[in-house]
Amino acid sequence: MGADLFAQVPAAHAVFDQADRQLGFSLSTLCFTGPEEALTDTVNQQPALFTVSLAAWEALKLANWQPYGPPDFVAGHSLGELSALTAAGSLTFHDGLALVRRRGELMKAAGEQQPGAMAAVLGLPIEQIVDLCAEAAAAVGQPVQVANDNCPGQTVISGNKEALAEALHRLQAAGARKLVTLPITIAAHSPLMGTAAADFAAAVDDTPITAPQIPVIGNVTARSLTGPEDIRAELKAQLTSRVRWTESMRYLLEVGVGRFVEVGPGDVLAGLVKRIDRQAERHVFGKA
Repeated sequence: MGADLFAQVPAAHAVFDQADRQLGFSLSTLCFTGPEEALTDTVNQQPALFTVSLAAWEALKLANWQPYGPPDFVAGHSLGELSALTAAGSLTFHDGLALVRRRGELMKAAGEQQPGAMAAVLGLPIEQIVDLCAEAAAAVGQPVQVANDNCPGQTVISGNKEALAEALHRLQAAGARKLVTLPITIAAHSPLMGTAAADFAAAVDDTPITAPQIPVIGNVTARSLTGPEDIRAELKAQLTSRVRWTESMRYLLEVGVGRFVEVGPGDVLAGLVKRIDRQAERHVFGKA
């Protein structure tokens, strides 16, 4: 992950070097050669994804945004929101990486203190999923809610294991096309991240944040974050709130965006845009 950028683009190489120095270990080696078990530990995975995404961003800047043209907006999914804020100039790379590392540490600790579960739900409208999760939470007396509204027909739910199991039972009965329990014990974007959110809020308050140089679309609001206080409120709410990705992309479409470029190590978000609007132009930059 990111090895081609490291080898071919000096500006991207410099991003990896800075991350290695700041973290005190070779994150770049972990990205390029693993081991996978260490890379997918959320404490390392989040800084790795952040670093590769920003390395790709620097490479795209060096190419003067060609062949896509300069960005009018930026957005990031969950952790990617911090990448987007750094790309937009609200956070320095140093401060963004420190915040991402802290986020990973706190989420891992919250998952150990209050283990939960997450599951993908395919083939039901978001409104029905919200209602059925609320019914399951009330029946069990534990939280379960929508974590990611990724695109029409693809939603991720998150929360207490028993409540999630009850929600899956109700979703299956309601005609969900497919239900997939994810192999993780961290209930991201749910109330079980409450301890992480409280400590992360303190880290956010300690981090210098400036107004973005490019409008950033927030996960929680699905609207532009215009100043430091908006950004702080967004980041503090994000760990326990739904990622409103469908709404975010539809907002961009409504204001006239027709070309979407996914910057980073994957192409998942470009695929989600296709599900949201098949007419939208989609590109990927940074994926090996």
